[in-house]
Formats: sequence, C-alpha cells, structure tokens
Amino acid sequence: MTSNDAAFEQLITDARLWASQDPDPATSAELTELMELAGSGDAAAIQELGDSFNGTLQFGTAGLRAALGPGPNRMNRVVVRRAAAGLAAFLTETVEAASPGTRPRAVVGFDARYNSDIFAQETAAIFTAAGIETFLMPAALPTPLLAYAVRNLDCDGGVMVTASHNPPQDNGYKVYLGRHAVSESGRGSQIVAPYDAEIAEKIQAVGALESIELADGGWTVLPTSIASDYESAMASLVDRKHFPARDLKIVLTPMHGVGGETAVSVLNAAGFTDVTLVAEQAEPDPDFPTVAFPNPEEPGALDLALAAAAESGADIVLANDPDADRAAVAALDPDTGAWRMLRGDEVGALLGAHVVARLTASAGDEPHTGVFANSIVSSRLLSRIAAAAGYAHEETLTGFKWISRVPGLIYGYEEALGYCVAPGLVRDKDGISAAVLIAEFAAAAKAEGRTIFDTLDDLYLVHGLHASDQLSIRVADLGLLDAMMNRLRVNPPEAFGGSAVEVFTDLAEGSDALPPTDGLLYLTRDLTRVIIRPSGTEPKLKCYLEVIQAVESAAELPAARQAARTSLDEVLGDVREALGL
Repeated sequence: MTSNDAAFEQLITDARLWASQDPDPATSAELTELMELAGSGDAAAIQELGDSFNGTLQFGTAGLRAALGPGPNRMNRVVVRRAAAGLAAFLTETVEAASPGTRPRAVVGFDARYNSDIFAQETAAIFTAAGIETFLMPAALPTPLLAYAVRNLDCDGGVMVTASHNPPQDNGYKVYLGRHAVSESGRGSQIVAPYDAEIAEKIQAVGALESIELADGGWTVLPTSIASDYESAMASLVDRKHFPARDLKIVLTPMHGVGGETAVSVLNAAGFTDVTLVAEQAEPDPDFPTVAFPNPEEPGALDLALAAAAESGADIVLANDPDADRAAVAALDPDTGAWRMLRGDEVGALLGAHVVARLTASAGDEPHTGVFANSIVSSRLLSRIAAAAGYAHEETLTGFKWISRVPGLIYGYEEALGYCVAPGLVRDKDGISAAVLIAEFAAAAKAEGRTIFDTLDDLYLVHGLHASDQLSIRVADLGLLDAMMNRLRVNPPEAFGGSAVEVFTDLAEGSDALPPTDGLLYLTRDLTRVIIRPSGTEPKLKCYLEVIQAVESAAELPAARQAARTSLDEVLGDVREALGL
C-alpha cells in the first residue's frame, strides 16, 4: 500500500470516520497524527495505520487482547464499549432463558495497565444501563480476586481488564461466566466454546457506537472488604495442624503488577512473616521498567529477585506475573550451588504431591474422591502421583479454562506456571493461593533439613525422573504456522531421540477424552512425548518435549539427569529438523 493508491484513500476515509466518533481524545489525536504521517509517505505510519484497521479484533476464548491504540484491530474505548454491549446482551438473554424474571449480576475488575480502569468503568456503565446489577472492584487488584468475586458474589458473569504478562503496550478483556450461564463445575471459570462464539455474535450485532447507552452511575463500587475476604480465604488454606513449620525466608516480586500487597498480606496471615518485596518491582507500574518482558518465564525477568535472595540468604523466591494469576518459584539448587527457577512442571508436581499429603493427613483412611488434572502439554508426572495415591486424573486441552471445568477438581495445573489449589474458592489459576501452599511445603522441607529439590527427587525415585523442555518458534506471518503444521502432517517424523514413534495422534480429530484442537502428539517406544501446536494467543509454534528416566536409587539421580538432558537435546534437534529449521 502507498499513499497514492485507492486502498490507501479508503484507509484514510475509515480512519477519519473513526477519529470523528472516538470518545477518547487521546486515541483520536493519535490517529490524526498517524494519518498525517501516513499522508506524507511515512512507511512505518502507513504500516501501523493499515494494521490498526486490518479487520476487527476478534473475541475468542481468551476474550480480547491486543496493543492499545486507535482502530478496530486495537484495544480502545470503542472496541471495549462494543464488547461490553455484546456481553451485556448475552448475559441478559442467557439469564432470562435460564431463570425468567431474574436480574443478571456481573462483577468487573481491572489491573494497573494503561486504560484498565477506564475500560472497567465504561463496562460497568454499559452493564448498568442494560439492566445488569453490576459490581466494580474498588481498586486495581489481581485477576484471581475477580475470579473469586464471581463465585463469592454469585454473579452470572465477570470481566477482568488485564493483559496478564503481555508487553506494556497491550491490554485485554477476560470474561468469566457464573450462575445461570454454566454448570457448577464451570461457575467462575473463563469462557470456553461455544460461549465465545455466542458472545462474539452479540458483539457483531451491536449497532452504531452512539446507540450504546452508558449509565451515569448506578453500579456498586465494592468495599475493600472484598479484598480482605479473599485474603482471609486464601490464608486459611494452610494446614497448621499437619504442616506447622513457618520458618521460611521469602523474597517476593510482583513484577510491577498488582499482586504485591495482596500476596504479602496473604502470606503474613498464613504465618509466613519473613517476606521481603523486591523494592524495584514492588509497586504497580504499567511501563514495567526493570524487565524486558513482564513474564517470570522470560530470561532475566527474575534477575533482581535472585540477586536480592542471594544477598539476604533467602530460602526461596516467589514471583507473580503482573495480574498475579501465575506463580514462579526459585531456590538454591544443591547440585549446582546456583539459584534457579523451577520449571512449571516441577512446581506442578510438587504442589500435586503436597495436596495429596494434605488430603492423606486430614482424611486418613477415608475413600479417595476428587480429580487431579493438568493440560495435555504438561508433565505426565502428576498422573502417576495421583494414581499412586488412589485419585482420578484427567488431561485437558491447553488453557486453564479447560482445567478449571473438570468435575470434582481438587487440584489442577498447567506448565505455564498456572496452578489451581482451591477450586472451591477460585475456579481459575491463582498465583497467590499457590504461593501459600508452595511456602507451606518449602517450610516443611526446611524443618526436616531438606530442600524442595530433595522433595522433587523423592518423587523421581518413586515415579521416574520426568524431564521437560520447550521450543517456541515466533513467526511474522501466521500463515507460516499452518505451513509448518501441514509439513508435519504430510511427512510425520518416524523417531525422536533415536526412539521410534509408536503413537501419532492428530489432536485436530478430537477424541472421547478431548475436543478437537490444532496439535500433533507423538509418543515413542521409550515413552518420550512430543506435542507440537500453534499458540492460541501469540504468533508462535510451540513444541513441548518430555522424557522419562527410570531411577532405582538416589545415587543414580545425577546420571539420570544428565541422560535426560542429552535425550532432550537430541529430541530438540529432531524437532527442528522435522520442521525444516
């Protein structure tokens, strides 16, 4: 596209119309400046303008998430108003069908990103105008608190304005459903299909922007007691009778997000009083100035926390992502003498084993009921831990919206640092309640003169050493993802790491256990597992690898670790070759 062709003229016409209707003077001015630069031939401005108006931001199972800015393909007040109006229509219709004459109820939360509070307030105004009894969070608070409020306030729906751990320029709109809309096992969970398509259809049917009514008040700003109620509920999760140890020195980082104050309050109330916040990252800051990418999994994100831990002689580092729905753990690895962050699968197994230990301690010989669950791309170790203890286990599609819906769930996790340890309170991943139980098992290990790595080794001795790794391939063109997946379907690999593929499953075909999803699963003779799938939220192809090494004694662990690493490296090479990289 150039500044001289017909397509560009149409783009400018669309942009002018948008700017004239935009209720936000900031994005209107930004768009006007962008048009002027594009009109003068500025290539970057032409590209940005074109992308901003390249279709409409699509509402899906992740709700909405995109860069802030003007245009239908960005996060802004126009897009949010339309989304709120469509969601209001969906909730009203759904509740009326389920319980005629009942007034819908919804709660709206927000984090500290740019415009989050504005998007939340306008959503509350639109819900109220639509006749929905609406509650607005009193301040920028963690996502798990919103998920808690949907259940606690017996709401039909919830909205959390957040982009979680995305870059600073992004924001998002996450939707939860409650009473009347979903079954009990999904009450307070994020939306899944077909609700996403039904809501998208309502958004599409919203009329002109000026037809969307915003109430001038009438919603309820919740008292700060909603936060203290959540804090009390999460702190009460600890089992002081069977796991009384509290001697644990914790360094905590909220990664410039909204979880710091809540996490410290919960940990303190649970008895963990030696908690030090990483000063440079303690306060919410939408620019996330000390990290290149505000995600604990990203290289360098925990550097400040690890330095603080080493300097203070801490026992563990706990990290939350900016909206505090994820938790990361780091500790001093006795094998290397260096601090390292545990993988999500390692923490997932440790939490799973601790939940089993808690249940066993409190229930004694009572029959085992309840289900453990994890996503299909997470480690198989949890299934072995559950089976050995006599509990059911389920695998789900990737995404916590699926894990949280498992009937009878007592614990669920996904490898991307998401853990649900109290599904009766928060039917979603919750980095704060997870931090409480992590602190509990870490303190228990310390009281016995051991580390969490020793606890992990105990699991390996019983169930085999499970080692995992990932390969993420970022692409500029989404079409390349289809091309790579097609390449694998046409020419499926015959072996990984020297072990022949015995089971190949095209997850797009679905099964009795799993709905269809775009992904490929390979299982080799030596139980090596490879799963390859496009990311649902980013332009990435993600490859998940896991190998299992049998271990007979503690003396064999160092050699087993090295063998597992060698196997993973060989499998990584084979995956790259299969993808033509």
